[in-house]
Amino acid sequence: MAIVYPSDLTDAQWALIEPFIPAPKTGGRPREVDMRTILNGILYLVRTGCAWRMLPKDFGPWSTVYDIYRKFCLCGIWQRIHDALRGKVREKAGREATPSAAIIDSQSVKTTEKGGFAAMTRARRSTAASAISSSIRWD
Repeated sequence: MAIVYPSDLTDAQWALIEPFIPAPKTGGRPREVDMRTILNGILYLVRTGCAWRMLPKDFGPWSTVYDIYRKFCLCGIWQRIHDALRGKVREKAGREATPSAAIIDSQSVKTTEKGGFAAMTRARRSTAASAISSSIRWD
């Protein structure tokens, strides 16, 4: 019996996500990892904030979990899962599956008073040594 972590997927959650998991490639070696265990490892990492190399061995080698996470990022699987689950959450709350509008106000988007790129960078000083530059204070 595998150790169960609080971040593990329930059967109902796995039933929602499983259709988005790519089928194993045809030909060659069969898939040796359990995809539910891999996803549980990713969820554990996200929930706890641990480093990839500190992932418990229960989820398999950390490099395997990371490789699958990275492949899912690159091919858009995470985005598809997110979009589908967002729609279900919105429908459960009695709203339309896709939002019809978005509002950004001044409280949501913080800017500097000065604004622009100049407000975000500080001036650089020369690293060249000279009698003049060494006598100037750079406060």
